[in-house]
Amino acid sequence: MGRLFGVIVAVIAGLGLWAMLVAVGAREGWLRPMPAASGDTAGFLKWAESRYEAESRGNIAIVLLDNAQVAQTFFASHGRAVDDNSLFQVASMSKWLTAWGVMTLVEQRRIDLDAPVSRYLTRWRLPPSEFGDDAVTIRRLLSHTAGLTDGLGFRGFGPGEHLPSIEQELSHTVDVLPGSAGIVRVGAHPDSTWRYSGGGYLILQLLIEEVSGQSFNDYVRLAVFEPLGMTASTFVDPDPGQLADVFGPDGSPAVRYRFTATGAASLYTSAADLTRFLQAQVGGPGGAPPGRGVLSPATLQSMRAPQAYLLFMPVWGLGETLYAPSGVDDFVIGHDGGNYPAINTTARIDPATGDGIIVLSTGSATLAREIGGEWLYWQTGTVGLDTLVLFDLRSILILFAAGAMAIVLGGISFARFGRRS
Repeated sequence: MGRLFGVIVAVIAGLGLWAMLVAVGAREGWLRPMPAASGDTAGFLKWAESRYEAESRGNIAIVLLDNAQVAQTFFASHGRAVDDNSLFQVASMSKWLTAWGVMTLVEQRRIDLDAPVSRYLTRWRLPPSEFGDDAVTIRRLLSHTAGLTDGLGFRGFGPGEHLPSIEQELSHTVDVLPGSAGIVRVGAHPDSTWRYSGGGYLILQLLIEEVSGQSFNDYVRLAVFEPLGMTASTFVDPDPGQLADVFGPDGSPAVRYRFTATGAASLYTSAADLTRFLQAQVGGPGGAPPGRGVLSPATLQSMRAPQAYLLFMPVWGLGETLYAPSGVDDFVIGHDGGNYPAINTTARIDPATGDGIIVLSTGSATLAREIGGEWLYWQTGTVGLDTLVLFDLRSILILFAAGAMAIVLGGISFARFGRRS
């Protein structure tokens, strides 16, 4: 009996060690080929082009930055041509720019980052909950740690459909993507646990309007876009002559949805404007500071500080994803976006090097994120948590299951051999 107990303990320990080895190996990309040689930006772009050719029947814009300067670009379309000035709807990447708008109000001392957001709202109130409103701070809304459990996911509204007001959308969201709860309320204790909430960014959109006394788009345009030179970017009424076509996953023309939750899901911007935005994350020519005077370098650093955790790993700052560690106490940052039916975008930068990537696409629900994830691995040697979950989970589980089966069978064989001996 003692021998059997020892075998069981050994098997359990072996399974735990195997799980740790698989997790570490997956994160470090032990069995993952590099898309290009280290430092070979042209080689990486060639790999990215091959993914577009294999996976998309839509359009794409790619910009690669080396030391904050444009090193390589690629533009392609199966419909109307696109270039660096074509306007794409960038979906949830909008949140990153919305966060910059919020942080300008923080720097102006018009709002307190750690104050309850309810202090500044008059047009709408959070529904009553057992957790109350006081812990729903602006900081926590920016980092998806406010305990909101809506999980939104906005589908948007088709041509001719009525756009509700922000207050109506918060009170009764009707354009809910499948899988979203769709009720903007505090359903969990606010803490450092990351719970994605598009509803939280709709609240921040309302906050900007209430505090500034301007429309959301007007405020962000004047406070962020124009000072950064992002003159084509807008949350409303994009120039129709510059709009990139929208394609579905099968390559057919798709509906361009409109949004009330523009700050969460419907920024229109170009590769050229996003290049300026990424460049503003680091110092520029002539001693131009990070933030370019829109935000201070200290504020940019604070936005990259970990605020939210998933599986004990830091995943979110103030409005931006923390994709992987970079240097000492810093991260590769950025944001992805995905809108129905097949809009997919990403923008990422390593502030330590100024190296970055922009991918804007329609016609594939995952292509931009796939390319962004491979760029991260190529840059840092670390596979992003999002890549592991979205693209590698099946192979990771198969590998773990195969090893676990070998460990269990080995334990059974040892137990049987021990009894015979």
